Parts: sequence; C-alpha cells; structure tokens
Amino acid sequence: MATPLRLNANRDVLCLQPSMTETAPTPQPDLDHPDSPDFSLDMAHSSFKPRLSWQSVFVGLMFVFMYLPILVLVVYSFNESAYSATWEGFTWEWYGYLLSDARIFAALRNSLTVAISAVAISAVLGTLMAVGLARYRFPGRQLYLGISYLPLIIPDIAIAVATLVFLAAVGFSLSLWTIVAAHIVFCLAYIAIVVSTRLADLDRNLEEAALDLGATPVQAFFQVLLPQLMPGIVSGCLLAFVLSMDDFLIASFTAGAGATTLPMEIFSRIRTGVKPDVNALSAILISFSGILAFVAEFVRYRSEAKRR
Repeated sequence: MATPLRLNANRDVLCLQPSMTETAPTPQPDLDHPDSPDFSLDMAHSSFKPRLSWQSVFVGLMFVFMYLPILVLVVYSFNESAYSATWEGFTWEWYGYLLSDARIFAALRNSLTVAISAVAISAVLGTLMAVGLARYRFPGRQLYLGISYLPLIIPDIAIAVATLVFLAAVGFSLSLWTIVAAHIVFCLAYIAIVVSTRLADLDRNLEEAALDLGATPVQAFFQVLLPQLMPGIVSGCLLAFVLSMDDFLIASFTAGAGATTLPMEIFSRIRTGVKPDVNALSAILISFSGILAFVAEFVRYRSEAKRR
C-alpha cells in the first residue's frame, strides 16, 4: 500500500510518515511449515506413487484366464493352414467356406427353431408362473416355489435322461419338437426367476390403484403390470435363448433322426481335430452372444434410468 504524504511542522519539510489509519499487512502463511495445510497437501502429492496391488494382479490374471482362449480361437479362425496347430498366414477363406456349407445352415436353422419356440412358450408360462407365485396365496405355494426352480440346479445329464425316459414311456417318437419340449424345462425356470426378481422390486400399489379406478384384473395386468415386467421378460428370454442355442447334452439325448442342432454338428466335426472352419463358426457365435449380452445390458440400463 502506498504511504501518504504528511507535513512535519518542526522542520517545514515534506517527509514520509505512515498514516495512523493504515491497515497492517496480512501475514502470509508459511508454506514450508509442517503445520500448514498446503504443506501437507504438497507432501501428499509428492509422496503419491501409483503401485500395482495384488488385487490388480489377480483381476488381470482372471481376465487373461477367461478371455485368452477366446482370443486365440478368433486369431486362428483366420489361419491359412487347414490345421490349427501351426500358423501359416492370414486368410478369410474359412468364413467364406461356412457360407457355402449346407450342413451348417441346416443345423443353424434347427437350433434357431428350437430356441425361438422354447423361449416363446417359456416366456408366457414363466411370466404367469412368476406372477402367480408372487401375487397369490394357495396351499402348497412354498413347496411349488421350491420345485419350480429345480432345473437350475439339477445336472443337464439328469434332465436329459429323465426327459428321454418320459418320452419313451408315453410313446412319443423323437424329433425336433421333442428337443423343444426338453428345452422348455430349463428355459421356463430361467425366465421365471428373472421375472420374479423384477417383480419383487415393483410397487404393488400401482395395480391396486388401477383396480380402484375401475380396471379389471386382466386390464391391470396388461396395462400396468406387464409393461413394468417387460425389461425382466426380455432379459430372461435373451438368457434362455443363449442357453438353448448352446445346449448339446439335452439335445443329443432327445433329438430324432435328422434333427441335428448346431452344437451337435460342431461336436461331430471336432472328433477328428479342430479345423479353422470350426474356429470361424465359434468366432461368429461368440460375436452373436456378445451382441445379445449388449442388448440385454442396454435394456437393463434403460429400465434403471426410467425408474430413477
């Protein structure tokens, strides 16, 4: 601050004297003092060094363990060699070979028929089962609730043998539709448990309000409850679809003559060794599954965003 000029009467000269009203200068903090907060902050920044923790190493190893085989499979699907043991160059030949393979397309058509049919039937039955178990009280409800999810924990081989024995006992001849019937068993359980989880988070007062306003129970279900359940139904259907497309064990036990699904066709080809065309087909299936997973996650994210 500039010092004002004042007149000294004894010497008749101008001199510089500080004014009595001058404000004392504000003391500046000592940044070098250990008690200063800025000093502590500077020390914290200077001492921070990124360290590789054992948790990070473990997570990295887990990702390598899960995805390295998939990466190797995708890379070798472009191998020019007819065998996967050695790398001889890059080529798109095996993907073009798949497009001209009639057996692959026939097996793919059978798998899509089985998966779409089983999921469509299971979506209706699984949704009704989840709503009935959650909204209604009846004798034996807890017992039925427990046994309805048994296909989730029973081994596939047990389901396959039980289904085969049942079909033989009632006199059904094996065909593509017996695979559909067997797949409904586990698809139904997966869809029901996903819808039940979604149903537990919903406000039941909305349905009661619709009934109080004059809606019938059927109208309340289709206009109030079903739209809220739709994200769970879609997620459950996508999960069941992928599991049905991937199933080999149950399909091989319940398939009739000529009812070869895609996993059965792949298994028959790898008996003599894994060829690059099988790698290419597997890479396509992995990409397709990734797209379905992305769609399911997008549906879940949109649902959560609307609820907020």
